[in-house]
Amino acid sequence: MVKTLENILALKKLALIKGLDGIINFSSSEFADHISSSTQTASRRLQSLEQAGYITRRVDPAGQQIRITKEGRRVLEKEYLEYRKIFTSPSTPIELTGRIITGLGEGQYYITVKGYRDQFIKLLGFDPYPGTLNIKLETESIKCRPLLNLKDEITIKGFRSENRTFGGGRCYPITLGNSITGAIMIPDRTHYPEDIIEIISSQNLREHLDLEDGSMITVVVE
Repeated sequence: MVKTLENILALKKLALIKGLDGIINFSSSEFADHISSSTQTASRRLQSLEQAGYITRRVDPAGQQIRITKEGRRVLEKEYLEYRKIFTSPSTPIELTGRIITGLGEGQYYITVKGYRDQFIKLLGFDPYPGTLNIKLETESIKCRPLLNLKDEITIKGFRSENRTFGGGRCYPITLGNSITGAIMIPDRTHYPEDIIEIISSQNLREHLDLEDGSMITVVVE
């Protein structure tokens, strides 16, 4: 995969022009103005970004329609996290806000499996309630989720039991409200998209916090 400083800088310019989710309509000459280059250089840069899989392009007589791909977004997020490490202390709390949703029921099963439960008790310091609180993140919190990579994670190891293999995962300790503790649980293999997080705690959080589907909640990763 082509990954050069010039490509990253050009990709950043595209994101600054329209953001990560929109379609950008312009010509190579217009892009040349944004990156202070010749039209030929701008055209080569767009071709390079397309070959690297960072953008998709549709060229027509009126110009080009450009969209940043998931891979392009991932590259920019990585750059952002590296700069964040320079300018932000790892101790800075991360706040993730979203709405309560009904989960798939996977968490309730896995938390009760002895190989997982024993690790949660030992590593997190609490015996988890047999169920997870599922949160669908708001747009701004989805953008902040990659910041979890700046935090120290607690590794949950995979294991084999009764001819079945159980995958590992990672946890990040959190607080809810003023005093309730828990952890974000991210399995290595999960059916959930990036905008959903699962919370485990020693308590039934729905009952304890009087939550229902649609309730807003903020968790803080210290």
